[in-house]
Amino acid sequence: MKISVIEARDLSEAWFLCLGKILTEGHDYKVERGSYAGQHRKELDFIVVQVRHPGTRPLIPDVPQGVPPPTSMEYIESYLPYLMTAHKAEGEQYTYGQYLEKQIAEVIRMYKEDGYNTNQAFMSVGDSQSIFLPDPPCLRGIDTRILDDKLHFIVYFRSWDLWAGFPSNLAAIQLLKEYMSSEIGISDGEIIATSKGLHLYEYAWDLARATTRIG
Repeated sequence: MKISVIEARDLSEAWFLCLGKILTEGHDYKVERGSYAGQHRKELDFIVVQVRHPGTRPLIPDVPQGVPPPTSMEYIESYLPYLMTAHKAEGEQYTYGQYLEKQIAEVIRMYKEDGYNTNQAFMSVGDSQSIFLPDPPCLRGIDTRILDDKLHFIVYFRSWDLWAGFPSNLAAIQLLKEYMSSEIGISDGEIIATSKGLHLYEYAWDLARATTRIG
């Protein structure tokens, strides 16, 4: 497997760099099971994306004129309860928040009461029954580290839609990190995101080319 590494200033630059990486290096395959089964994806084997200043505004990318934006801040704000609370809307199989809500509070408590030097402040998503869901959670874990009085997140996605999922997910995760760092009483830090399934669906290939001017 090839490991791709992206270093970016902010979330917007990370998205643009990942688009270029997938268009030039992603492998094309037909989805046999999962979202958009029967269609094709371009996907990287494994990627590590280090974002040095993920709190830089705007949190979402500014696309060229004529290209529909992949997300919006209005959507991000509506997405936050899905990430942070256990509330499930009608028809939802799960929310990330049903797994994370209590863990968020515990990680904050852990750092405030027990100190910063620990490797135990890991928040997991999913359980032993998740594999049986028609569409298991894509985000599987948010690990944390406090270094130089800054809270850093290390996140893992088993499968990750680059066009719309990546900018929405990371913007919301950044807002979560800002909330947690404020509650702990420290500064906001980096995001390191990893995935063995960062991909572009076939419908987004032309949008990605128009955005990056590649191909």
